[in-house]
Amino acid sequence: MAVKKKAAKKAAKKTAKTASKKTAKPMAVKVRNRRYVFDHFFKIVEAEFDQPKLDGSGVIKNVKRLVFERGDSAAALVHVTDRDVVVLTEQFRFPTHDKGPGLIVEAMAGSMEKGEPGEACIRREMLEEIGYKAKKLEKIAHFYVSPGGTSERIFLYYAPVTSADLVDPDASGVAHENEDIRRFEVPTKRFIEDALNGRLLDAKTLIAGLWLAGRKPTPAKGLAKAKAKTKTKAKTKAKKKR
Repeated sequence: MAVKKKAAKKAAKKTAKTASKKTAKPMAVKVRNRRYVFDHFFKIVEAEFDQPKLDGSGVIKNVKRLVFERGDSAAALVHVTDRDVVVLTEQFRFPTHDKGPGLIVEAMAGSMEKGEPGEACIRREMLEEIGYKAKKLEKIAHFYVSPGGTSERIFLYYAPVTSADLVDPDASGVAHENEDIRRFEVPTKRFIEDALNGRLLDAKTLIAGLWLAGRKPTPAKGLAKAKAKTKTKAKTKAKKKR
């Protein structure tokens, strides 16, 4: 049985490696046509293309797909380190109105202008939406929001700040864009608990919460470290007495 399990594990690893290599290689897709069926602030493109089959047995021809284009966005997990709270935003999001609360608590974010780096976008948006001046930014990840229908990517950052970095307490978004944003603070511990227990409705905020959960020591780990420190101190005192 043990030999069979080892063989199965090796086969699984080999399959995983092969799959990852195949995924990394770009597909030789032939785009036949691309046209805008909606061209406004957001755009919808209808594309027609030929797509090679994954098993290499042939080509699927004349595939038609619609793509929602709204550009890329940047988002930030803003962490006030001296008070250990996470700063989120609360605002009305009409697309969530029919199926959800409408009023959403989420990590602050904004659309990247053409040619604008993600970091520059986040620094601008932090000032506009929550009034904080960003210092160090650490990239968490970038990812597609919904690859089956939109080309949008989100570039997500960790933005540690202090209370002194709140330079505009009255910030609430850009008035001429009809933004009405409220700064929403939550203790870091509760934010992580909400992420781990599936209570965050926004995907980028959930990703940020799970990332932070991996960085923060769990209560069990923290307790173990505290006990280890206590034992070390006790041993040091015992040696000094000798």
